[in-house]
Formats: sequence, structure tokens, C-alpha cells
Amino acid sequence: MRDDSPISGFIVQSLLLSLVAIGGINAALPELHRQVVENYHWLTEREFADMFAIANAAPGPNMLIITLMGAYLGGVYGAVLATLALCGPTCLLTFAIGHVWERFKDAPWRIATQAGLVPVTVGLIAASAYLLTRAADHSVVAYAITAATIWVSYFTRFSPLWAMAAAAGVGYFGFV
Repeated sequence: MRDDSPISGFIVQSLLLSLVAIGGINAALPELHRQVVENYHWLTEREFADMFAIANAAPGPNMLIITLMGAYLGGVYGAVLATLALCGPTCLLTFAIGHVWERFKDAPWRIATQAGLVPVTVGLIAASAYLLTRAADHSVVAYAITAATIWVSYFTRFSPLWAMAAAAGVGYFGFV
């Protein structure tokens, strides 16, 4: 691996993201996008959106987007290192803090911290949704599909999978 290869920088970014991915990788997607697409130009908007879609369509955890990007930038070696860079630090931190966190389950500072992290996590995930919509939607029909999916998900008891299936059908027949 060359010192100037994009995978080296991507692994460093994955290490840093692992420590701020409160709520999972979806909460860190805006920062991941900013680094990978806007700052370093390792991926295009379309490649980023495609990798997100593939990672979420594949069985397994949604953090597979890091594995896909690592593979794209550095082959199998990059995929393994990027995945370890994202998962390793948080696993070690969780292991180290888990006992202390449970020990102070009734402490006011823990209750306040947990309550404060909920809106932060929701906001980060909403920012991810906005970013992906901006990257993937490039026509009135695409925006309408996104709006309809949001409406169905929020206001009905229908599974969002039905809206996604309908969107796939619209795309299959070439309307998007």
C-alpha cells in the first residue's frame, strides 16, 4: 500500500468516525459524505448514494457502506482495514465503559447524558436522510417518490418496504 493512496486517508477517517457515530453509521453519514465526496473526492455523489443503497439492501449491518468504500478504494485489504477501523475503536470503548455505565445507571449525570443523546441521534439521522435525498433525487418524480415514502412511513402503519417496492417499480419502468 502506497503512503499517498486514498485508502490510507479513508482508514484514518473511518477511525475518527467510529468515535462519533452515535446511533450507528447512519448518524455519521453526513460527515462521511463531507470527507469522502466533498473534501477528498474519493467518490462521486452518485457512487456514494449507490454504495449506501447496496449496503442497506444487503443482509447484515448497515455499516457495510464502510466495507464497500474500503473495497472500492483499496480492494479486499482496504475493505478489511476500513471495517476494522470503524468497528474496532467503538468495540473497545464500549467494552471499557460498559461496566461503569451500568454501575451508575441511577446517577443523574447518566440519565441526563442518555436523554441528551436521543435528540442528537435523531438529528444526525435526519441529516443523513437529507443528504442522501439530495444525492439521489435529481428529478421532480424522484422528489415526489421521496415525499410519498416519507408520508407513508410517518402517517400510516404500512411498512416502508411497500413504498420502496413501488419506487423500485417506478424506476424499473423508466419514470425516474
